[in-house]
Parts: sequence; structure tokens; C-alpha cells
Amino acid sequence: MDTDAIRVIGGYQTDFARNLTKEGLDVADLTREVVEGTLADAGVTPSDIDVVHVGNAFGQLFTGQGHLGAMPASVVPGLWGAPATRHEGACASGSLALLAAMADLESGRYDCALVVGVELEKTVPGDLGAQHMGAAAWVGHEGSDAKFMWPYMFGKIADEYERRFGLNERHLWSIAELNARNAARNPLAQTRGWDRTEASFTDDLVANPPVEGRLRKADCGPLTDGAAGVVLVRADHPVLRSGGATSNQSRILGWGHRTVGLSLEDKLSCSADDPYVAPHVRATIRDTFGRAGIDGVDALDLIETHDCFTVSEYLAIDHFGITPPGESWRAVENGDLEIGGRIPVNPSGGLLGVGHPVGATGIRMLLDCHRQVTGRAGANQVPDARRAAMLNFGGSTATTASFVIGQ
Repeated sequence: MDTDAIRVIGGYQTDFARNLTKEGLDVADLTREVVEGTLADAGVTPSDIDVVHVGNAFGQLFTGQGHLGAMPASVVPGLWGAPATRHEGACASGSLALLAAMADLESGRYDCALVVGVELEKTVPGDLGAQHMGAAAWVGHEGSDAKFMWPYMFGKIADEYERRFGLNERHLWSIAELNARNAARNPLAQTRGWDRTEASFTDDLVANPPVEGRLRKADCGPLTDGAAGVVLVRADHPVLRSGGATSNQSRILGWGHRTVGLSLEDKLSCSADDPYVAPHVRATIRDTFGRAGIDGVDALDLIETHDCFTVSEYLAIDHFGITPPGESWRAVENGDLEIGGRIPVNPSGGLLGVGHPVGATGIRMLLDCHRQVTGRAGANQVPDARRAAMLNFGGSTATTASFVIGQ
């Protein structure tokens, strides 16, 4: 079965600005909301769902609750008996759930899949939350000197760009400022109401204080509670012949998925003689383009990419081919990434602006791409969007996944 015969027929995202713990709610409440919202938007019922895939990275650490594959049936009785699996791949957990659901449909084993990602991260103080997320690195082998593991690790990637090509922090802060502007228009974005000034994206030590190494507050994505979901079906599914929500369908045109080792030092060592800082990320994107039947980035109308830190998006810019390696700054300065620019990047606001509930992020990005190509992105809509790509990775790019979604 061709990959592009898989349809996305609807989805749902919770409000990422919420704090579920302060509301007296838990992961069961979050799961119930995303499952019911996703089914309603897709115009299907629980009985239509053949299989369920759940993305979640840190459930036991933040909530104590494991066995989350069984949570959808626990809170939506109509899913009782449907096979379900939880997937963990750090920040790429949601994408792994999507890939597994696609494989189920492509094999013909099932016809209709519910894919949801859920994560609660505000159950603990921020410093403990950062410690929990360190589990996605190679524990005991790297980052032992870091107070905050992931700013430390992605600061090392920024250092590598500096060593190879030179790097001006103002280009990173321009990425943060653009994503903040896009997020301000997004009614589900965590940072939409945040009070920030021009100084928040400068070297002002008060408005933009250092966090770890060379990275500052504006460079770092926030801890987030949230969930996202989509319904995927085979192209021959009866729901596509019955009307209803199917006018909102999109196609998954291509995908890529590669995994390398946990150690960032090993990754950088392996790429020392390569023009790209992370050649496996570039290869994942090229796999996706090949499966989608497109030659390169100019065949896209927008990109939703993984920007847990500003340097993550800076890396994505040249790895997508928007610029040659090491020249991502050109796209920043030229306005190429703006809505209305050559190739809008993170029109939603990205992880920096929308928020990053880890297990939900890959699904949220695919959902935003789906909304863009079906004309349902509201104030964040890219005009005449017909084809969108997304890039999602876990750890220091150890697990990388990419998709292209089209009309």
C-alpha cells in the first residue's frame, strides 16, 4: 500500500497554556479530553477505531503513572478492547506513535488508527522537571557537569556551529522573536500571553538571563502540559465515502526515520568531515523528500520543525536545504522564515512559542501541518498552503523523524 494513501481526517490539541495540576486534573483527564476532541473533529466514534497508539516520554517520572497505552480505554469506554501501545522516544515519542500507526494501516492489519500524545510536565518544580528530562541523554556518560542537561547539550551544538562556521547569537534570538510573534496569534500556544519586550531577545542580562553555557532564556523552550491527537485511515476506508468531516482530510505523502547513538560527542565526532553538523538528520529529511516524490525544500509551502532550543531550528534551516550548511543566518536575515516569506518555518510558533509537552509534540506538529494544508490554521494560516513538512527529534537528535503532508 502506498504511503500517500494514508489520510489524516481530523485532530485536536489541548490548550498548552494550562497547568493541569493546578486545575486539580491529571493525566487521565488530559487523555480523555484529547481522545474525545480528536474523535469529534474527525467525525468518527470510538467503535470506528481499530487500533490506538499513544506517545509519551516521561509519564512515570512526572506523574508516577505508567502503562499509558491502556489509558484511552480507561477514560473512553468505547475504546475498550481496541489494541493499544505506548511509544517512547524522548521528544520524538509522538512521531514514533505516528509511524507505528502508519505501519498498521499500510500492512492492512487495521483500517482506522487513533494516535494521541500526552505529557504532564508541570507536576514538579522546574529544576526537578529539567532533571527528569535528562533521562533522554546518555545517563552517567554525558552532561555530568550540567545543572540543566538540555540547555547544556544544545549549547554544545551551538558551540559546534561556532567552531565550524561562526555563530552570532542575535540570529538565534531573532528565531525566538519570530516564533514568539507567531505564537501570539495562536489561541492554543503556551506563550501567547507572555509579557516580553524587545530586550527579551537581546543580550540584556535581566530580560534575557543566561541559563546554561551560551544559551539564555529566549533560547530555551518551556516545560509544558498538553496533548494532541489525530485519526489516520486507509484511503479505502468507508468513512471517506460517507461525507462529514472528510472535506478536512490531508495525505501523508512521505516519511523518514533514523536513529543514531545517544552520545552527542559521538555524533559530532562522526560528522567531523561532513558538511552537515548532523548528517543523519539531513538523511532523514532526504528520505522523506524521496518518499514524497519531491526534489527539495522549494516544493514545500511551510515547515513545522523541532525548536526545543533556538539552535535546534538554526540546525533545521540548513539541514532542510533552505541555505547551504552553516549559512542558516541568511534565511533569518532575509525574512525567508516569516509567514509570507520564501518558506515559513514554525508559523504555529514552534516549540519555543506553542510549548513542548514532549510526548505530544510530534503529533502536534503533524496536526498543524494538516490544518495548514486544509486551510484551518486560522490567524497562523500560510496562504495557499498545499504541502507542509515537519521534523521532530528526541534527545540530542538521537531519534529523528520527518513527514510531508499534502492536500
